[in-house]
Amino acid sequence: MPQEIKDIDLYRKVVEDQDSSALRQLYRKYEKLIYSFTYKMTADREIAEEVIQEVFLKLWKKHAPYDSSKGKFSSWLLTMTRNTCLDALRRRKKHESVEYLEHDSLNEQVQNETPADIVEWKEKGNAIRDCIRTLKEDQQRIVHLFYFKGLTQQTISRSTDTPLGTVKGRIRLALKHLHSCLKGKGGQME
Repeated sequence: MPQEIKDIDLYRKVVEDQDSSALRQLYRKYEKLIYSFTYKMTADREIAEEVIQEVFLKLWKKHAPYDSSKGKFSSWLLTMTRNTCLDALRRRKKHESVEYLEHDSLNEQVQNETPADIVEWKEKGNAIRDCIRTLKEDQQRIVHLFYFKGLTQQTISRSTDTPLGTVKGRIRLALKHLHSCLKGKGGQME
Protein backbone atom coordinates (compact mmCIF):
# COMPACT_ATOMS: atom_id res chain seq x y z
CA MET A 1 0.00 0.00 0.00
CA PRO A 2 1.55 3.34 -1.02
CA GLN A 3 2.29 5.78 1.76
CA GLU A 4 -0.17 8.67 2.02
CA ILE A 5 1.23 11.97 0.78
CA LYS A 6 1.67 14.46 3.60
CA ASP A 7 -0.48 17.59 3.69
CA ILE A 8 2.55 19.88 3.40
CA ASP A 9 3.65 18.11 0.21
CA LEU A 10 0.16 18.45 -1.27
CA TYR A 11 0.08 22.11 -0.25
CA ARG A 12 3.40 22.76 -1.96
CA LYS A 13 2.18 21.07 -5.14
CA VAL A 14 -0.88 23.31 -5.11
CA VAL A 15 0.94 26.62 -4.60
CA GLU A 16 4.14 25.90 -6.52
CA ASP A 17 2.88 23.75 -9.41
CA GLN A 18 -0.82 24.69 -9.53
CA ASP A 19 -1.50 20.94 -9.23
CA SER A 20 -5.28 20.54 -9.26
CA SER A 21 -4.98 16.87 -8.28
CA ALA A 22 -3.21 17.85 -5.05
CA LEU A 23 -5.93 20.42 -4.35
CA ARG A 24 -8.59 17.74 -4.87
CA GLN A 25 -6.80 15.45 -2.40
CA LEU A 26 -6.69 18.18 0.25
CA TYR A 27 -10.33 18.99 -0.47
CA ARG A 28 -11.43 15.37 -0.05
CA LYS A 29 -9.47 15.05 3.18
CA TYR A 30 -10.69 18.27 4.84
CA GLU A 31 -14.05 19.13 3.27
CA LYS A 32 -16.20 17.46 5.95
CA LEU A 33 -14.10 18.80 8.80
CA ILE A 34 -14.31 22.37 7.44
CA TYR A 35 -18.04 22.03 6.78
CA SER A 36 -18.73 20.67 10.28
CA PHE A 37 -16.59 23.34 11.90
CA THR A 38 -18.23 26.17 9.93
CA TYR A 39 -21.73 24.80 10.40
CA LYS A 40 -21.11 24.59 14.15
CA MET A 41 -20.09 28.28 14.14
CA THR A 42 -22.90 29.58 11.93
CA ALA A 43 -25.78 27.07 11.92
CA ASP A 44 -26.12 28.05 8.27
CA ARG A 45 -25.64 25.49 5.50
CA GLU A 46 -25.21 28.15 2.80
CA ILE A 47 -22.44 29.96 4.67
CA ALA A 48 -20.72 26.64 5.41
CA GLU A 49 -20.69 25.77 1.71
CA GLU A 50 -19.42 29.26 0.79
CA VAL A 51 -16.63 29.03 3.34
CA ILE A 52 -15.44 25.67 1.99
CA GLN A 53 -15.20 27.16 -1.50
CA GLU A 54 -13.49 30.30 -0.28
CA VAL A 55 -10.90 28.42 1.80
CA PHE A 56 -9.85 26.21 -1.09
CA LEU A 57 -9.91 29.14 -3.51
CA LYS A 58 -7.49 30.95 -1.18
CA LEU A 59 -5.20 27.92 -1.32
CA TRP A 60 -5.38 27.78 -5.10
CA LYS A 61 -4.76 31.48 -5.59
CA LYS A 62 -1.96 31.56 -3.00
CA HIS A 63 -3.80 34.06 -0.80
CA ALA A 64 -3.01 32.04 2.28
CA PRO A 65 0.68 31.27 2.81
CA TYR A 66 1.34 28.39 5.20
CA ASP A 67 4.46 28.38 7.35
CA SER A 68 5.21 24.91 8.73
CA SER A 69 7.42 26.38 11.46
CA LYS A 70 4.32 27.94 13.06
CA GLY A 71 2.30 24.74 13.47
CA LYS A 72 0.49 21.83 11.88
CA PHE A 73 -1.19 22.18 8.50
CA SER A 74 -4.57 21.08 9.88
CA SER A 75 -4.43 23.68 12.69
CA TRP A 76 -3.53 26.39 10.18
CA LEU A 77 -6.35 25.28 7.87
CA LEU A 78 -8.89 25.42 10.72
CA THR A 79 -7.65 28.86 11.76
CA MET A 80 -8.00 30.06 8.16
CA THR A 81 -11.48 28.48 8.06
CA ARG A 82 -12.46 30.25 11.28
CA ASN A 83 -11.31 33.61 9.94
CA THR A 84 -13.04 33.05 6.60
CA CYS A 85 -16.20 32.08 8.46
CA LEU A 86 -16.11 35.23 10.58
CA ASP A 87 -15.60 37.32 7.42
CA ALA A 88 -18.60 35.62 5.78
CA LEU A 89 -20.75 36.33 8.83
CA ARG A 90 -19.70 39.99 8.82
CA ARG A 91 -20.51 40.31 5.10
CA ARG A 92 -23.88 38.69 5.61
CA LYS A 93 -24.74 41.05 8.50
CA LYS A 94 -23.92 44.07 6.35
CA HIS A 95 -26.18 42.99 3.49
CA GLU A 96 -29.27 41.78 5.23
CA SER A 97 -31.25 42.51 8.33
CA VAL A 98 -30.42 40.12 11.07
CA GLU A 99 -33.23 37.83 12.06
CA TYR A 100 -32.62 35.43 14.91
CA LEU A 101 -34.10 32.05 14.21
CA GLU A 102 -33.73 28.84 16.08
CA HIS A 103 -32.07 26.20 13.95
CA ASP A 104 -32.32 22.51 14.44
CA SER A 105 -28.90 21.88 13.00
CA LEU A 106 -29.25 18.13 13.04
CA ASN A 107 -32.43 18.16 10.93
CA GLU A 108 -31.04 20.66 8.42
CA GLN A 109 -27.79 18.78 8.04
CA VAL A 110 -29.28 15.30 7.86
CA GLN A 111 -31.62 16.00 4.94
CA ASN A 112 -28.97 15.59 2.21
CA GLU A 113 -26.50 13.30 3.93
CA THR A 114 -26.04 9.59 3.40
CA PRO A 115 -26.20 7.27 6.41
CA ALA A 116 -22.45 6.66 6.06
CA ASP A 117 -21.79 10.45 6.20
CA ILE A 118 -23.94 10.79 9.30
CA VAL A 119 -22.18 7.93 11.07
CA GLU A 120 -18.75 9.30 10.14
CA TRP A 121 -19.62 12.83 11.30
CA LYS A 122 -21.10 11.51 14.54
CA GLU A 123 -17.97 9.48 15.23
CA LYS A 124 -15.71 12.46 14.54
CA GLY A 125 -17.93 14.75 16.60
CA ASN A 126 -17.91 12.31 19.50
CA ALA A 127 -14.13 11.96 19.28
CA ILE A 128 -13.70 15.76 19.30
CA ARG A 129 -16.11 16.17 22.24
CA ASP A 130 -14.36 13.39 24.17
CA CYS A 131 -10.98 15.03 23.56
CA ILE A 132 -12.26 18.49 24.53
CA ARG A 133 -13.53 17.01 27.82
CA THR A 134 -9.98 15.88 28.62
CA LEU A 135 -8.71 19.48 28.50
CA LYS A 136 -8.30 21.51 31.66
CA GLU A 137 -11.38 23.60 32.41
CA ASP A 138 -9.69 26.91 31.51
CA GLN A 139 -8.56 25.47 28.16
CA GLN A 140 -12.05 24.11 27.44
CA ARG A 141 -13.57 27.54 28.07
CA ILE A 142 -11.07 29.33 25.83
CA VAL A 143 -11.40 26.76 23.01
CA HIS A 144 -15.19 27.14 23.17
CA LEU A 145 -15.02 30.94 23.09
CA PHE A 146 -12.40 31.09 20.34
CA TYR A 147 -13.52 28.33 17.96
CA PHE A 148 -17.23 27.97 18.55
CA LYS A 149 -18.26 31.47 19.62
CA GLY A 150 -15.84 33.19 17.23
CA LEU A 151 -14.38 35.61 19.78
CA THR A 152 -10.96 37.09 19.13
CA GLN A 153 -8.08 36.36 21.47
CA GLN A 154 -8.14 39.99 22.60
CA THR A 155 -11.87 39.81 23.40
CA ILE A 156 -11.38 36.58 25.34
CA SER A 157 -8.52 38.20 27.25
CA ARG A 158 -10.70 41.17 28.23
CA SER A 159 -13.86 39.19 29.01
CA THR A 160 -12.11 36.55 31.13
CA ASP A 161 -9.65 39.00 32.69
CA THR A 162 -6.78 36.80 31.51
CA PRO A 163 -3.55 38.17 30.03
CA LEU A 164 -3.44 37.92 26.22
CA GLY A 165 -0.26 35.82 26.29
CA THR A 166 -1.97 33.34 28.62
CA VAL A 167 -4.97 33.10 26.29
CA LYS A 168 -2.68 32.43 23.32
CA GLY A 169 -0.70 29.87 25.31
CA ARG A 170 -3.84 28.03 26.42
CA ILE A 171 -5.14 27.87 22.87
CA ARG A 172 -1.79 26.56 21.62
CA LEU A 173 -1.57 23.94 24.39
CA ALA A 174 -5.19 22.92 23.92
CA LEU A 175 -4.69 22.42 20.17
CA LYS A 176 -1.56 20.38 20.79
CA HIS A 177 -3.42 18.21 23.30
CA LEU A 178 -6.44 17.84 21.00
CA HIS A 179 -4.21 16.86 18.11
CA SER A 180 -2.55 14.14 20.20
CA CYS A 181 -5.87 12.94 21.58
CA LEU A 182 -7.53 12.77 18.14
CA LYS A 183 -4.52 11.02 16.66
CA GLY A 184 -4.83 8.44 19.44
CA LYS A 185 -8.49 7.95 18.54
CA GLY A 186 -7.61 7.35 14.89
CA GLY A 187 -8.42 10.91 13.81
CA GLN A 188 -7.11 12.15 10.49
CA MET A 189 -5.67 15.38 11.77
CA GLU A 190 -2.10 15.74 10.58
